[in-house]
Amino acid sequence: MFGMILSYMPGWAVFAQAGVAMLVPLLLAYLYKSLYRLVGSGRGQIGHGARTLPHQQPQALPESSTRFTGDFHADLQAVKAAIGSNSDVHFREFTNAKTGVQGVLIHIDGMQSDRLLSMEVMQFLMYELPADLPSSVKAAGQRLPFSELKEEMYIGDFNRSVLFGHAAILIEGQTCGFLVEMPGAPSRTADEPVSEALLRGPRLGFTEVLGENTAMLRRQGLSDQLEMKSFRAGTVIEREIVVAYMKDIVNPDLLDEVKNRIGKLNMDFLAESGYIEQLVEDNYLSPFQQLQNTERPDRVIAALLEGRVAIMLDGTPFALIAPVTFSMLLQSPEDYYERWLPGTLLRLLRFAASFLALMAPALYISFISFHPGLIPTELAITIIKTRQGVPFPSLIEVLILEVSIEILREAGIRLPKPIGPAMGIVGGLIIGDAAVQAGIVSPFLVITVAVTAISSFSIPMYSAGITLRILRFVGMLFASVLGMYGTILFFLLICCHLTKLKSFGVPYLTPLSPFRLSDWKDLFFRAPMALMKRRPLMMKTRQKQRKR
Repeated sequence: MFGMILSYMPGWAVFAQAGVAMLVPLLLAYLYKSLYRLVGSGRGQIGHGARTLPHQQPQALPESSTRFTGDFHADLQAVKAAIGSNSDVHFREFTNAKTGVQGVLIHIDGMQSDRLLSMEVMQFLMYELPADLPSSVKAAGQRLPFSELKEEMYIGDFNRSVLFGHAAILIEGQTCGFLVEMPGAPSRTADEPVSEALLRGPRLGFTEVLGENTAMLRRQGLSDQLEMKSFRAGTVIEREIVVAYMKDIVNPDLLDEVKNRIGKLNMDFLAESGYIEQLVEDNYLSPFQQLQNTERPDRVIAALLEGRVAIMLDGTPFALIAPVTFSMLLQSPEDYYERWLPGTLLRLLRFAASFLALMAPALYISFISFHPGLIPTELAITIIKTRQGVPFPSLIEVLILEVSIEILREAGIRLPKPIGPAMGIVGGLIIGDAAVQAGIVSPFLVITVAVTAISSFSIPMYSAGITLRILRFVGMLFASVLGMYGTILFFLLICCHLTKLKSFGVPYLTPLSPFRLSDWKDLFFRAPMALMKRRPLMMKTRQKQRKR
């Protein structure tokens, strides 16, 4: 009897696989915690950080800074000594024709409109400057006919404002400099977002000019709830950051946390909003993005109305939305512009496509190498016939095609637009057909990899697609070692990580975990607009009702 029982026991290889399956998650958890402790200790040392700009005004320098004296020649020499060595800084000295008062117009080449400088500013300064211009700073400023005018008492801050793009005026006898806002720097027109194209919806996208982007948000509709707070960040090259929110909707704790993290930014230069994303996210070791980037003003406004916060940086068209959940990365604005049935169907297709993009190669390796008995008999026979003559194991076979597809995808992005897509399609067809004809890969694998690549294209957020593409290779390694056990273990590890992950205090998998049934109306299914009366409970907004 005992021998009969032993005959039904699995072999030692099965026990070895089970032992490895138990040790792998423990080892990964230990390595993750060790790495997080190693590099996380220095992350809190942020330094002085960004400076808040009330009403978008540059912060004044300390009282110990050098002030204007009223001696025109001495003040001009002090300014020239500080910024005169720059070849793009122009000093246009003048003498008023009526009063004989001397002055100078200072500006950066290309930062202002030359027509406005020549026809309006210089025309006024040389021929229309009042003869009784008072020495009082405030009174003198009121006599100058410029709508955007600021008096600056300190030479250091005056010089910085000139380098930031203001046109500046020094007038003999005045104990301050005058800064004039003269827009005219080159910028591109607002086009349709390339990375978030829609069939139905607005065709307007952000540009690289922060003032234009904030204006686009204002033009979404009349509202006194939309507020924006400005910061400056960058120890060598400063750039302006704007935090936008709906003041009567946003959770005050969330807003304070965002402002606190923005205020701690301390880098020499923030070239793109991706810098901010990496510096303020909760877990920088996670492969999943914890802020959503977008070029669409309508997506930003929709997020603000849900109680989220937008972060915009001068010099980039990509705004950041915080906090973010995993389901947001698979949603498109078009889901709400279409009726609820088409929107729900498209969203379900995206969830299915994301699963295929992540798990299809790992499942292929598991079935072919470890569990062919789980495949229907006729299909298994067909696959075996197509694999005859293939000299590589399934892992190497999949890696050859997957790496080739990734190279073609990257090459298609970097090539000029007219030939990029054509090169990707033609290259994929040629390489796939040549690989099958040469017996390097099987035709069934070509179909699997093609479905995987097409599924990854259906993900609305490009950054989310990159994450799934990276994790796809990890899943293939798990499947090649442990078969279906490894594939399931890989999926469970991802689920455990997503359950623990947070974005500005909001659980990443909400409303799945923690479970909130009321928020499921906008998860896998997009409920009819008549039923979407409340804002997401996970945001803990001040105003709970969206529709009354």
